[in-house]
Amino acid sequence: MVIDRRVLHEITPLMSKDVLYIADRRKKEFTYPIHNHEVFELNFVEHAPGVRRIVGDSSEVIGEYDLVLITSPDLEHVWEQNTCKSEDIREVTVQFDFGMNEDSIFCRNPFISVRRMMNEARKGLSFPLSAIMKVYNKIDTLSKVKDGFYAFVQFMEILYELSLCDGARTLASTSYAKIAVEDDSRRVLKVKNFIANNYMDELRLAQLADIAGMSSSAFSRFFKAHTGHKLSDYIIDIRLGYAARMLVDTNRTISEICYDCGFNNLSNFNRIFKRKKGCAPSEFRENYHKTRIIV
Repeated sequence: MVIDRRVLHEITPLMSKDVLYIADRRKKEFTYPIHNHEVFELNFVEHAPGVRRIVGDSSEVIGEYDLVLITSPDLEHVWEQNTCKSEDIREVTVQFDFGMNEDSIFCRNPFISVRRMMNEARKGLSFPLSAIMKVYNKIDTLSKVKDGFYAFVQFMEILYELSLCDGARTLASTSYAKIAVEDDSRRVLKVKNFIANNYMDELRLAQLADIAGMSSSAFSRFFKAHTGHKLSDYIIDIRLGYAARMLVDTNRTISEICYDCGFNNLSNFNRIFKRKKGCAPSEFRENYHKTRIIV
């Protein structure tokens, strides 16, 4: 018998003419398996310290408040009970399906910040406490708004306020989430594309600097100034993203994955993976599969 382990693809309650689905519930534990869905989702959790949130290859234990926006149909996610002992967990989930194509109203000037945020949220976007508190009252009362138009307006106010906040951070890595490389610098974009296509090979600074048409020292400074990351750290993060995806989606051994992703030393790979992901590759694979259902 072949056991197929895969993410549950959720069929959401949203119908073709619906705009929002709002679920506001109190509970004592999280039991829903890891899943993805076609529609976008804003998920708010309070009074659940100790819960583990998994979004792609990101795994974090949340505090008293948590707010995450996900806009990719392929990005799996789950909130696991973990060490949470709360008897009064509240979860507010808003699923929505706004057309974001070039003919949509959301491409017009007043929605530029929202559209930028929605694009970033393809990797999952976690908001800081300051942003959560700014929209808390609107989230708290959203399910009580009975008129659909005003509920939509209030939800758009939430999205707009969040799009203006500082400190939001993406969760899943670019390579894990299978997001196309983007950058507003042609030199940096050219190098990023080369790294994405050759991450499994040895990558030397002089080689990448030559692609950018710069000296090695100048390119190192330019890349750090433009991206906020050291070139070596960026390459490691790209490789780890692909490694995490292979751990989840394939049966390759950890040693095979190590070398397939451009690491040339297994012990070094294990050490870096644990430092960056919070657990060893074997634990990541085991824990991730525990969150899956058998179908």
